[in-house]
Amino acid sequence: MTDNKTYERLYKKTIPSVVSIYVTPNDANRPSRMGAGSGFVYDNDGSGGHIVTNHHVTGGADEVELRFSDGDWRTGHVVGQDSGTDLAVVAVTDLPTYAKPLSVAADAPKPGQEVAALGNPMGLDGTITTGIVSGTNRSLPTGNGFTIPDTVQTDAAINPGNSGGPLVTLDGEVVGVNRARQGDGIGFAISGAIVSRIVPTLIESGSYRHPFLKISTVDVSPIVAEANGLSEPRGILVVDVRLGPASGALIGCEATRTLRGREIPVGGDVIVGLDGKEVRSHEELMRHLLIETQPGEQIEVELVRDGRRLTEQVVLGERPKARGNGRIGITVE
Repeated sequence: MTDNKTYERLYKKTIPSVVSIYVTPNDANRPSRMGAGSGFVYDNDGSGGHIVTNHHVTGGADEVELRFSDGDWRTGHVVGQDSGTDLAVVAVTDLPTYAKPLSVAADAPKPGQEVAALGNPMGLDGTITTGIVSGTNRSLPTGNGFTIPDTVQTDAAINPGNSGGPLVTLDGEVVGVNRARQGDGIGFAISGAIVSRIVPTLIESGSYRHPFLKISTVDVSPIVAEANGLSEPRGILVVDVRLGPASGALIGCEATRTLRGREIPVGGDVIVGLDGKEVRSHEELMRHLLIETQPGEQIEVELVRDGRRLTEQVVLGERPKARGNGRIGITVE
């Protein structure tokens, strides 16, 4: 078990890079502080740099107030936001010299790995909570009809105000951006892989274009495999193909079958791979689309149709800003 000295060193090393973020509404008749969260220094060129936080922390604000660990205050300008991954970037022209960038880990953390969540929960500046990585590649709803793939599950306490702060390894590398608590001992953070994919584009252009398939799917569980006459529970069953990039290339389900009291969609294609990589679940499909592809790119979709294995070419579209989702299964963006 890690001793307290290790966490003390970790805290001393990383907390100067952690920022309290306060959002002030433009309406003078509203309270002076509308919301608060956390963030961390992503880069610093010596005169200024960027802070990474959550989109739901900054909201629609153009400016935010930043409080650093030594009590220094700065005004930051929101230069990029992406509701699809709940990430935002704040530019600061005069970062304190002690506020050094935290490096973002290149590799995903391992379940069981020790981590610490840093931030300012409940308005309490400079807090560290510890735990382990409980799981990886989770899908997390955003509240606007979309899901964020590749999130990191942890039992380190993540409370209101922790949002936007870093989830770090014992070496101080960022493996996630704290986002949500889903219950006692269950918290989630946006993965370092997503941060590395999205944040540079937010800095450069202010927004991010998400790839789009516009299909609904369910994972091929044993009961889904049985209902569809599949030899093994593997891959993702295409339930619905609407007017989108995959329309005409993929086939959805047109019927259901009652099996052990459950209505199971049957007859659709089963996706088993993308671009030569095996796909075993909805989470793996979503991660590949977000991390590896972009709108306008052609991808190879490997599938099983009527017992035959074949490959279809699909040119990805761009995901619209908002949509409704009343369909069966999980919608793939």
